[in-house]
Amino acid sequence: MRGIVKYIFIGVWITARYIYGAFKLNGNEAERYAEAFLQRHDLVLLQRNYRCRFGEIDLIMQDGTTLVFVEVRMRTSPAFGGAACSITFAKRKKLLCAARHYLAALMFEPSCRFDAVLLSGHGGKEVEWIRNAFGE
Repeated sequence: MRGIVKYIFIGVWITARYIYGAFKLNGNEAERYAEAFLQRHDLVLLQRNYRCRFGEIDLIMQDGTTLVFVEVRMRTSPAFGGAACSITFAKRKKLLCAARHYLAALMFEPSCRFDAVLLSGHGGKEVEWIRNAFGE
């Protein structure tokens, strides 16, 4: 059985595919889900999907006076190491370069950190938020 279903997840309307008894989120929906999760924890969204020649940052948020660069990863299966293992050295390097590019446009350099929001399980129901997941 296949179909497209609209339902609400943490106050955000999400269109999910219904495939063989399980809901499946796509990348944009997973980012919206993670964004809503972080906003419930008092982070403020500054920018979504910041792109530059060095790469893309899924979410840029503010936690008090700290600028938070967030990488969102979703895996429905723990095969191949799950969501955490999908953030490779090359991906971290691209995120660091993109963050430097973003900071270069600011008038000042705030304190920063890199967080990861890992969604796992069917429909991304299991959320793991890793603060200071990596850095320079």
